[in-house]
Order: sequence, then C-alpha cells, then structure tokens
Amino acid sequence: MYLKKIDGPRAVTLPNGDVMSRADLPAETTRRWVASRKAAVVRGVSYGLITQDEALERYSLSEEEFAQWVKAVAKHGEKALKTTNAQVYRQFKVDSAIKTIT
Repeated sequence: MYLKKIDGPRAVTLPNGDVMSRADLPAETTRRWVASRKAAVVRGVSYGLITQDEALERYSLSEEEFAQWVKAVAKHGEKALKTTNAQVYRQFKVDSAIKTIT
C-alpha cells in the first residue's frame, strides 16, 4: 500500500477520544458548505490536522470567512454554522445593541 507523503499528521485524537483523519475533511472541490463540513474544517485546524493557511488555500476561503466560522463555533457551538441560525445570532446581536442604546 502506498501512502502519499504529506506534511503534518495523518490523524489526530480529539478530546472526546474520536480520531479525525484527513479523510474526514471535506473534498477540495467542495462548493456547498453545510454546517458539518464547516465544523470539520474548523476542528481540523483547531486540533492541528491541517494548518489554517493550508485550509484557506485548499478550500479557497478568505481569512475573514474562516475567522467567522471559528468565532461562531467558539461562541455558540457548531449549530451556529447553519445558515438559518447565523441569521438568528446576527439578529440577536443587533437587538441587544439597540436595547443597550435606548
């Protein structure tokens, strides 16, 4: 069996004991980003499976977009990566700001 030479680890162990490998990451050609795929990329970068620069290049993401994914996961969990929930969290933030001002 032939294994392609890569920089970095082939798999990492997550805090809950699960093993995440590069095969668990979305395909490089991914264009439809559902919450589970976004979360897989964020987990991969967070636990050192791939570097942030590698993820940005591999998936053609901007630094700002990836930073929003990371912030959403850190603040509200993986459910915040859903498009419908992103609208709810943004609305909550705006409502909170309005209530503070008035």
